[in-house]
Amino acid sequence: MPSRPMNPGGASPVRRRALLGTPVLAVLVALAGLAAYLTRDGRSPSKTPAVHTSSPAAPSTASSAPRTHPRALAVPPKTHDPVVFGKAAAVALWSYDTRAYSRTELRTALRGWLTSEDKYADRTSVDKAVPSPVLWKEMAANGQHAKATVNEGHFPDSFTRALQSDPGAITQAYIYAVTVSGKQSIAWKGSHDGGAESRTTTLAVQCRPHQPCALVGVMPSVAP
Repeated sequence: MPSRPMNPGGASPVRRRALLGTPVLAVLVALAGLAAYLTRDGRSPSKTPAVHTSSPAAPSTASSAPRTHPRALAVPPKTHDPVVFGKAAAVALWSYDTRAYSRTELRTALRGWLTSEDKYADRTSVDKAVPSPVLWKEMAANGQHAKATVNEGHFPDSFTRALQSDPGAITQAYIYAVTVSGKQSIAWKGSHDGGAESRTTTLAVQCRPHQPCALVGVMPSVAP
């Protein structure tokens, strides 16, 4: 993961923590308000991570699928930079390995990225990144797995402009919008490379001054 964050306008870490603002963005204290802000102006919905299945070579079940070449479940980085955290969260959301762990284990791990503040944590938006039980079983029968790479991450332009007009509002929730772009590569039994697809998503990330960043949720639309 890149160690240097993408800073809007070259803002310092201290200034980044003082960006949130305007009456419109005061609704960031509720995730629904953030979603409403990011989806205004006719923004198109973000793509959910693609899940592809190959035709199974032979009948099998998820429990009997080989669990070779396991990929460890991702854990949140200890960072106070929302862009760095957003990049890492995107990789975690776009990655899976049906050979190494169960759907339940993946969902539990992804929920571990969420803020501990229940009034902000949007578990449903994170759960949507996990394939359904039926689809997971089919994927596991084929040993399907995906890895992700990040090209860049940034604060959306419209978000940054709004934040700069009233820095003081950040002090209640410390929630930032972070847009991340990258690629998801998918493979399965008998394939060396199933191909790569571009991914872009906007995440809500909470970074309080004296706590590591945490995920608030996945926005329903991409903010450029």
